[in-house]
Amino acid sequence: MKPSWVPWVWIPPVALLDFFTLRLAWHLLRLPQWSPLVASWAAALARCLLLTLSACAATCCGGPGVQDSLLPAALLLSFLVPCYTTLQYLFLSEGVALELAHGWARADVFALSYVVVGASVLLWHHLAPRGKGEVETKSSASFWRLVATMRPDVLRFVAIAVLLVVSSLGEMAIPYYTGHVTDWITGEADPSAFERALWMMSALTVGSALAEFLCDYLYNTTMNHFHTRFQSNVFRAVLRQEVGFFHANKTGDITSRVTTDTDTMSEALSSDLSLLMWYLMRGVFLYAMMLWLSVPLTLFVTVALPFILLVPKLSGKFHKNLALQVQESLAKANEVATETFQAISTVRSFANEDGAARRYDQKLQETYKLNKWEAVAYAASMWTSDLSGLALKVGILYYGGRLVTLGSVSSGELVTFVLYEMEFSTAVKVLLSVSPRVEKAVGSSEKLFEYIDRTPQISSSGTLTPQDLQGHVLMRDVSFSYPDREGPPVLKGVSLELRPGTVTALVGPSGSGKSTLVALLERFYEPQSGQVTLDGRELSKYDHRFLHEKVALVSQSPVLFARSLHRNIAYGLGEKSREEVAGVARRVGAHRFIARMSCGYDTDAGETGGQISGGQRQGVAIARALIRDPRVLILDDATSALDMESQQKVEKEIYEGEARHRRSVLLISHRLRSVECADRILVMEDGEIQEEGTHQELMEKKGVYWQLVQRQQNGAEGSNNGFVDMDHEHL
Repeated sequence: MKPSWVPWVWIPPVALLDFFTLRLAWHLLRLPQWSPLVASWAAALARCLLLTLSACAATCCGGPGVQDSLLPAALLLSFLVPCYTTLQYLFLSEGVALELAHGWARADVFALSYVVVGASVLLWHHLAPRGKGEVETKSSASFWRLVATMRPDVLRFVAIAVLLVVSSLGEMAIPYYTGHVTDWITGEADPSAFERALWMMSALTVGSALAEFLCDYLYNTTMNHFHTRFQSNVFRAVLRQEVGFFHANKTGDITSRVTTDTDTMSEALSSDLSLLMWYLMRGVFLYAMMLWLSVPLTLFVTVALPFILLVPKLSGKFHKNLALQVQESLAKANEVATETFQAISTVRSFANEDGAARRYDQKLQETYKLNKWEAVAYAASMWTSDLSGLALKVGILYYGGRLVTLGSVSSGELVTFVLYEMEFSTAVKVLLSVSPRVEKAVGSSEKLFEYIDRTPQISSSGTLTPQDLQGHVLMRDVSFSYPDREGPPVLKGVSLELRPGTVTALVGPSGSGKSTLVALLERFYEPQSGQVTLDGRELSKYDHRFLHEKVALVSQSPVLFARSLHRNIAYGLGEKSREEVAGVARRVGAHRFIARMSCGYDTDAGETGGQISGGQRQGVAIARALIRDPRVLILDDATSALDMESQQKVEKEIYEGEARHRRSVLLISHRLRSVECADRILVMEDGEIQEEGTHQELMEKKGVYWQLVQRQQNGAEGSNNGFVDMDHEHL
């Protein structure tokens, strides 16, 4: 691999060859029948061929990065002088243009062109760094996605654009009339014209301010509407995801994306995008007015302004580097202080307080020295910024003064141009500072669009809503493993059947797969193999809302929401009367404790139901399931915290309730006494159904079920110890 400096060694000999070739062409093309402008273009074409070949040769030594710099430089060197000469022919007097047309091969013109091209390459290198193509493509895609989401507000944005145009045009009034006033004063024109100009300036300024006020109001209300709609779309997209998505991603990360990232993006767009639109429109009108006043002066500003902006950027790099060094020095001083305070006993035992203080002072002195250099760098940065701006204004006045002398522009037009240029420079600086923040805001939307575009692994596209659903559940040879868990399958070829009018109990030690089986019945996950059907049809065929209305689950630790108990029981069902809610609460014993509360059914449950006890939460959750009149009721240790009276009411509802004949019940409990009356008991162990039968039949077998009963009776594991199902971690 060749050193990176090798291609640049070619520049001096190529520059000498270019100069002698240009001089030779100048002597050969100085023919009377040739126009000087035609001769300069002919020499430029030949020069382009020579410099392009030289750049290609250098590229072979330096690679594509060198090609990005040298080839554009070769083209610019070739056509800079003829292009400038042609513009002079078009916009200036012929005498001025002929001076350069006859002297395009002079040494001073040659040297100046190399200086300009070198500065242009340097400018391009700093303003357009390589290696960000993929990032720019993503940002561009995200930007157009954001624009597409704003489509419902297109009419508002049209109105905003119109108001922007009106306001920007009004901003052009004061510089324009200032220049005219200058001409009128120097020309001693009619004083009434001066008064008319003042009235016009006042009227246009007031109109511009009013248009700006309406534009800001309409823009902010539109962006607030967009923010509300976009955040709602992100939230709905997250809600569509399967349960496994929430287990694979931290809740805090998801919440941060939905709330913080959306707020940050919207705030940046509301403020920074507004500035970007305003100054972009203003810059377009300012540049157009500058072109209308004087094309040569505008071209001069166009060429000079990027270099003027580059000078503070280059000088600011030194200041930024020093600022980083100051921060690092402060961090080292803080490390000394932290180390000393943490080991204060050791410092005190060795009586080294003075030594620790001297060490800390030494670090502070190093920081102080860096601070002095940082202050110098900051002052130099501000000085170069002001000086570069002043240099541009002096250049405009010098060049403009020559144009005034030649009669190309008037003194008033020069004044107007200078005012326009000052506002244009400000607009460009604002655009350069705001654009990165807008790009950052657009970039933060990429993750949000990932959520919006993400296709749930478990689709909710089913449409079945049968009115005669029986509640017959059949699980055939089901195996399942959690995507984020290594090891053997949690379920291994499990088969079971839940029939209407029967109560099926499921028992087993912790970690045996009971709650995982419930997750499959609720379609939180899809089995890797096997099939789960409801009335002979796969669960995926049913409408999402219908399925979860007819298959109700109550877990051991149910979650309530920060709303009234009435609304918690009727959760997801819209408006329910107090009689319906109270009726179902009576059936499970919840009405008794709710009625004793000061606000009754209007009592707020608090965040996650924290304002009421665990047993009361279970009672409310069971009532919330039963009010749906489900065809399949799953109680996953849902009565473990109930008192005796409520427990008996729930068991009566399960075994003797009016709806028993039209409902299948799956009862999971660690209190084995509560499952003795079940029509069928399934015993799970290591992800498999080991035993099946009634309580009496399983006791006679003296198998796994009999051992579980003996352990509970002997109190070897306490009331619930050893039966806490670890599968709840995934639900």
